[in-house]
Amino acid sequence: MLFDFESLPAQDRYKLLVATVVPRPIAWVVTQDEAGVLNAAPFSFFNVFANDPPVMVIGIGGRRPGDAKDTGANIRATGQFVVNLVSHANAEAMNITAIDFPPEVDELAQAGLTTLPSTKVRPPRIAESPVAYECERFMTAEIGPDRSLVMGRVLAMHVRDDCVLNPERRYIDTPKLDLIGRMHGAGWYSTTRDRFELPRIKPEDWTLKG
Repeated sequence: MLFDFESLPAQDRYKLLVATVVPRPIAWVVTQDEAGVLNAAPFSFFNVFANDPPVMVIGIGGRRPGDAKDTGANIRATGQFVVNLVSHANAEAMNITAIDFPPEVDELAQAGLTTLPSTKVRPPRIAESPVAYECERFMTAEIGPDRSLVMGRVLAMHVRDDCVLNPERRYIDTPKLDLIGRMHGAGWYSTTRDRFELPRIKPEDWTLKG
């Protein structure tokens, strides 16, 4: 069946995209405003897009046209943020931080989370998260009246000690991170426990057909 995006309203396009682009990693973003007030919010329009320079991209929408969410407003003002990844153990706390609280409410406190200081940026990281990336704004692309793509350069990365197999060789115990991803609908998620290995094929090992 063909879905012509040029003739569909935005909400229908959203439903189709999030039902098929799955699972999506979750950026659990901590920011501060210029007065130092913290904000934490999850975003599933997110991924890593480059390694040199190391760049992550987050799609941030507003509550309504012309109204930037707190995360976007804070990044615009300070240029700094921390992306935390969400483990299965963090799922319920992450969901609490997704509540549309007013700016003066501390989402981290509401979710019973604690923070640890960052090394290169002002916003702290979430102590309960197994992975955190300290980022500075690389570029912001405005793609609509209420949506922007924030590109962040990764300055530093924290991984929970028990998830590092070999620090010298940069080997991470990825399964032990027990990360979750966003699925379809209003509240579906997936774990990364069900996986299979498929080694890359070398050109010399492939016999061309035809």
